Amino acid sequence: MKPVIPFVLSCLVQTGILLCQEPPKKEFQIRTIAFYNLENLFDTRNDSLTLDDDRTPEGTDHWTPGRLSRKLDHLAKAIFEIGIETGVHPPDLIGVCEVENREVLEALLRRPALSPFSYGIIHYDSPDRRGIDVALLYRKDRFFPDVNKSVRLLLHEDSGGRRYTRDQLVVSGYLDTDLIYVLINHWPSRGGGTVKSREYRKAAALLQRRLIDSILYRDSDAKIISMGDYNDNPVDRSIAILMGRASPKGKNRNINLFNPLSKAYRRGLGTLAYRDRWNLFDQLFFTPSWKDTTKGGYRFWKAGIHQPPYLKTASGRYKNYPFRTYAGGIYQGGYSDHFPVYAFLIRPRSLNVN
Repeated sequence: MKPVIPFVLSCLVQTGILLCQEPPKKEFQIRTIAFYNLENLFDTRNDSLTLDDDRTPEGTDHWTPGRLSRKLDHLAKAIFEIGIETGVHPPDLIGVCEVENREVLEALLRRPALSPFSYGIIHYDSPDRRGIDVALLYRKDRFFPDVNKSVRLLLHEDSGGRRYTRDQLVVSGYLDTDLIYVLINHWPSRGGGTVKSREYRKAAALLQRRLIDSILYRDSDAKIISMGDYNDNPVDRSIAILMGRASPKGKNRNINLFNPLSKAYRRGLGTLAYRDRWNLFDQLFFTPSWKDTTKGGYRFWKAGIHQPPYLKTASGRYKNYPFRTYAGGIYQGGYSDHFPVYAFLIRPRSLNVN
């Protein structure tokens, strides 16, 4: 059975977020959700249908079975420890991106750190040119999937040709007894320049918001979580569209999502660094129903960025940046170029299930 925690009446700042806790003498069940960009988690085989040539033993990166095995061990360790500060780990739900196929996810879940927890996988192959996808990992004794689908994002270059990118994953299911919806994203990158690629991310935001609104149209109190690597920061236009602040008028125009990590960004924190600037591309968004204390079930408690010392570069010019697998084309043997993000969901212990 998962541990429960007694709350004390206090407010504190943790990872850039103001946490106002509950009155004393009340115990809560906790569930942990997370998102992690796994930074080019490829197998070692050359797939003739995708641009994965560099990530092979003969390729530029000299991606060998030994290097893959080391990365899998590292990622499993990082995932296992998400939520460790409350003793509730590894996460019950983990959205991931930059994975080549289901096979590498199965290999990840077989590592000793994660194999005892019986994770399931929801994954679809997307048309991305490099062959990287998004997926949801879930603990089978905590989350019970109902319906899932992969939704294509159709983009076109200025020349009129197709620009192939990642699909958006939509999953509904029961977190214990609560019906929830989880959407996993990896929006188009800033390759070619932020301004030039901005319209692609706006298109991704419009699609994600339409998917959210389609759920809210059926149930305005639906508990929805949108998570992912959005390749934009909390202050960017695409995020305003996703949250509902810039959506076209309609039935759900007043149902805005909230982003518990936005304060962290305003304090200068982030999940990846580029040219001596922190970005917070990895984010979690919730519908207002996650804050409703009148209807029972799980609700949002707090969120953070998982960044223990071993996930950071120890020294040199990039000290404290995420400890990457490769940097400047040179093998580093690290974890990922992103830190994971996570959130805790809570409900009164009286509603607890084993």
